[in-house]
Amino acid sequence: MSSTRDIDTLIDLLARLPGLGPRSARRAVLHLIRKRDLMLTPLADALRLVAETARECASCGNVGTTEICDICASEKRANGELCVVEDVADLWAMERAGVFGGRYHVLGGTLSALDAIRPEDLRIPQLVERVGAESITEVILALNATVDGQTTAHYIADRLEGRVRLTSLAQGVPIGGELDYLDDGTITAALRARKSL
Repeated sequence: MSSTRDIDTLIDLLARLPGLGPRSARRAVLHLIRKRDLMLTPLADALRLVAETARECASCGNVGTTEICDICASEKRANGELCVVEDVADLWAMERAGVFGGRYHVLGGTLSALDAIRPEDLRIPQLVERVGAESITEVILALNATVDGQTTAHYIADRLEGRVRLTSLAQGVPIGGELDYLDDGTITAALRARKSL
């Protein structure tokens, strides 16, 4: 039995995370071991707690530790604006920019003929239902500027046409760009310069 088997397992698991490879994971694990009391033990405790308590918001699809996330629970955020994003990372990027004061709806991906992802595979039916049930006056389509993102935006626009004001992010979001990788200033400019569909 290898004396480093458990450490190798940890390295392998960390290397599977986005943005980390085997070398970065080895460096991270070595750092954690060296700072065991300051970092490794608290990290392990936090991971255990999140594994036990993390859940999807029943309303918008955000990730938190309660059935309804803080954004959906806030009456201040019930201003009639609903920002539609592909995934939770995009929602967090919008929140990091600090320029949107409404609520969100996470689709869980985009339509894709190649990957056989249909509207019912995403949270599009729930979006249509929310627009009808809540006092939504504007739906902002903050989808990534990819072919699948734009296809999804057009599909949603067709489903909601005539029911609510539809806008999308404007300048600053490059074709093929993803919200999670944009800086706060670019997201701010894109949201403020949104356009009607």
